[in-house]
Amino acid sequence: MTTCDDLPPALFGFPGPLRDALVAAVLSGRKTSTTGLLDQYEVEGEALPVVGARSVMVDSAGHPVAVLEVTGVEVLRLADVPLEHALDEGEGYTSVAEWRSSHERFWNGDDMREALGDPGYTVDDDTLVVAERFRVVARPA
Repeated sequence: MTTCDDLPPALFGFPGPLRDALVAAVLSGRKTSTTGLLDQYEVEGEALPVVGARSVMVDSAGHPVAVLEVTGVEVLRLADVPLEHALDEGEGYTSVAEWRSSHERFWNGDDMREALGDPGYTVDDDTLVVAERFRVVARPA
């Protein structure tokens, strides 16, 4: 049987209030999709998620809170993210424009620029993103 120790971490945002809110949204069932920068996967040398892969979602303190299973992955231009994906991020967005504005603030922020090693990093319509869908398959006891 797979344990949380056998799985790679699923990290939403950076530790702190944003991660805590995203974890709560996943645990409530509101959040079933997420979006990352393809550039971040490349900088970190991380493989793209694959359907069926499992990971352990951790909270800001690093504690395992749920096992997630990838149900869909698509690489697309930021300008092409559909409304359904934005809504399924479970953060209360009502439009793609609202979703995009929030994500641009995050991706163009100091924490992300530091993580990418590029103090001038900026997203635009052609920035490639990884749109991932997932489901909770277990909660640690």
